[in-house]
Amino acid sequence: MVTAVALQRGPAPASGDARAFVHESSYVDDGALVGDGTRIWHFSHVLRDARIGHDCNIGQNVMIGAEVVIGDRCKIQNNVSVYENVTLEDGVFCGPSCVFTNVINPRAEIERKTELRPTCVGVGASIGANATIVCGNDIGQYAFIAAGAVVTAPVPAHALIVGVPGRRTGWVSRAGHVLDDTLTCPETNERYRVASHGGLEVIT
Repeated sequence: MVTAVALQRGPAPASGDARAFVHESSYVDDGALVGDGTRIWHFSHVLRDARIGHDCNIGQNVMIGAEVVIGDRCKIQNNVSVYENVTLEDGVFCGPSCVFTNVINPRAEIERKTELRPTCVGVGASIGANATIVCGNDIGQYAFIAAGAVVTAPVPAHALIVGVPGRRTGWVSRAGHVLDDTLTCPETNERYRVASHGGLEVIT
C-alpha cells in the first residue's frame, strides 16, 4: 500500500506504470491508503482513512467513505458510493450506479451515526447496475446480484439474486456462469455442491 502523498496525478498513466494513479479532478483525503496499480478516475473522492487495495479500478464520480476497506482487484463503476461500514473483499465488481446503504431507518433530522449497520461483500461477488444493497445484509463470495435487484436479506455464496425484493433464482460459478442441475461450470468444468452454510462450495 502507498500513502496518498505518493500517488501519481495528472493525465492517464502510461501502459505498464505500476504506481497508483488519481485523476487530477479527484480527491484523496489525508490518511487514505491506495494500493499500487489502482486507478481512480474523474470526479471521485476517497475519504479519510479509507483503504483501497492494489490493481483496483475506481470509475468516474465514485465516493469511498471514511474507513471503508476495499480489497485487491476490485472494479467500481461510475456513480457508486461505498459508504462507511461497507467492506468489499478481493475481486468484487460493482456495476454502474449500484447503491449501498448504511442506516436502516434514516431521517434527515435525527442523527444515527452510531447505528450504522455493516455490510460485507465477499470475494469475487458481482453487483449489477442499479442494484440496491440494504445495509446489514452480507453478500457471499462469488454471488451475483442482477441489475436492478434489491437485496433485503443475506445472500449465500454463489447465489444468483434477481428482482424486487431480491430472491435466489439459481446458482452462479466462479467464472460467472449460471449453473444447471449438475452444478458444473460450462467454462471451467468445476463441480459444486450445496454446503452446510446454505451456499455452494467447490468439489473439484
